[in-house]
Amino acid sequence: MAAGRPAPVLILTGPTGAGKTDWALRLARELPVEIISVDSALVYRGLDIGTAKPDRETRERVPHHLIDIRDPAQSYSAGEFVADASRLVGEIQARGRIPLLVGGTMLYLRALLHGIADLPRGSAEIRREIDARGAREGWPALHRELGRIDPDAAARIHPHDPQRIQRALEVHRTTGRRISELQRETHAPREFSAAPRWALVPERAVLHERLAVRFSAMLARGFLEEVRALRARGDLTARHASMRAVGYRQLWAHLDGEVSLHSATERAIAATRQLAKRQLTWLRSDGEMRVIDPGTARAYEHWLSAVNAELSKLGR
Repeated sequence: MAAGRPAPVLILTGPTGAGKTDWALRLARELPVEIISVDSALVYRGLDIGTAKPDRETRERVPHHLIDIRDPAQSYSAGEFVADASRLVGEIQARGRIPLLVGGTMLYLRALLHGIADLPRGSAEIRREIDARGAREGWPALHRELGRIDPDAAARIHPHDPQRIQRALEVHRTTGRRISELQRETHAPREFSAAPRWALVPERAVLHERLAVRFSAMLARGFLEEVRALRARGDLTARHASMRAVGYRQLWAHLDGEVSLHSATERAIAATRQLAKRQLTWLRSDGEMRVIDPGTARAYEHWLSAVNAELSKLGR
């Protein structure tokens, strides 16, 4: 690689169910890539079927990173992800290979591309107060409060995402400043901010149908039994970050007796489509993102040509 040029880091993202993993594995047959997962659910051991986790044989054939690195009872932050991804990029490059970041967790991707704000340490007392209000008033009410305090942050955070609502309110209580302002003051490492990036974005109707078919296939493969086994551990609750993942949250509610399996399935598919919509909203706001419809003729071949052109420019 020529001196002074950016590191050849590649990014492939897109909404859930767009086919990112398949394209990444195809690229691995053409180029010496190692895959760094950009997925907040794949970090957890035991969350396999509902996350569409690549099987062990695939991961042995093509090196994957940041998969199965946490127990479901543990947490994993965007800051930890950026630190791990930065370390892995250097290690992969030292092996003479190409880091390919693949996934659709936009919180992680945003942290990579724009940096992580220097936020205050958490306050257990303030978090307990906010938690108590969330339980008493409902998280959508606290989300509306956040909308009055910090409209930009509220626009990015789902009304039923207690962890992020809590953190945004906590930061404002602690510093008197909006979390969105602090985040805008940050800068990302150049190897990520300058990395060429592509997003797979199927047509809306195609994506919606694919998500419904995929969830039904997951149930047929034993997704409900997977969630039942996680519940049987006895140390997990519906409030753990791992169990708030789309699909897991709805099936957990079914096993709690709150809804029928049919209703849980409908809710999970609807939640997955809503997740995809939020992902697409963020992706379209990124002026550097190159969007590809994977359903167009020779879409993969055109992407492969674009990747090779970028690597050539980067001195690869």
